[in-house]
Amino acid sequence: ELRHRASPWQRNLGYPLAMLGLLALTGISVLIVCFHVLELLLDDAAMPRGMQDASLGQVSFSIFGSFGAALQVVLIFYLMVSSVVGFYSSPLFTRLLPERQDTPLTKIIGNCVSLLVLSSALPVFSRTLGITRFDLLGDFGRFNWLGNFYIVFLYNMGFAGLTTLCLVKRVSWAVQAELIRAFGEDR
Repeated sequence: ELRHRASPWQRNLGYPLAMLGLLALTGISVLIVCFHVLELLLDDAAMPRGMQDASLGQVSFSIFGSFGAALQVVLIFYLMVSSVVGFYSSPLFTRLLPERQDTPLTKIIGNCVSLLVLSSALPVFSRTLGITRFDLLGDFGRFNWLGNFYIVFLYNMGFAGLTTLCLVKRVSWAVQAELIRAFGEDR
């Protein structure tokens, strides 16, 4: 119903640009994680341990300088939004979605707790994936398991593999549906 009410500009330009942006952000995050996996295999310094005496403002946390730092911020925001969307679209937590002017207090508290847990896990998530090396002043790099190569390696491989699988599945199904519709095989 929302698609039918959308203006032609929104349907023909807005939705495709938003889809391309999401595909680009997902692809960039997978590429960064793949490079981080290579770094893990070649150098022990790539492990997401805590920073020792990092001089804030004197050393860039990105190879690409200001552009890389801005890209890291955009990717972390994208991961935050996608994790919240993924959380609320999972079958177990769809009942937790707030309803307009009809949300009980227990559901509000459940949403607050869920968002607090997701936001607390985001710094560790982005450090473990190698998206940023910044410690976020929370000393998250001192967890013992972040020094275990196998856990960090498997976490990165799992993220890259599952994200690529979901991306290929989603894009290929959409392309297949459009091809079937274009050739009239849906009748």
